[in-house]
Amino acid sequence: MAERNDTGKEGEAIARKYLTDREYEILHSNWHWHHYELDIVAVKEGELVVVEVKTRAEDFLVDPEVAIDRGKIRRIVSAADAYVRFFNIDLPVRFDVMILIGRQGNYRVEHIEDAFYAPCH
Repeated sequence: MAERNDTGKEGEAIARKYLTDREYEILHSNWHWHHYELDIVAVKEGELVVVEVKTRAEDFLVDPEVAIDRGKIRRIVSAADAYVRFFNIDLPVRFDVMILIGRQGNYRVEHIEDAFYAPCH
């Protein structure tokens, strides 16, 4: 479990650097609301960007994007809604996913913009 947590933290640090290098302004990392969490919240070009980061070793059996199912999307959207209300933000919200695959400092980064939309109720 500790190795997995370290891999996740390293992946999120790489994702933050990747985003700041592309002129995203990072507002929060690992923002918690009840038992939900937003990995990265940033702003770019007038949009609030909520980024879910998935980091995996190359030999991982399940693709990282499979871990972002309907339930996970609902939790991310709920947390993003709470974030917008808590900070009184009046910007359009975009949901991105960053996938990092590799080992210790040597990751392939894939940034998927508009990876999903908030489901309608």
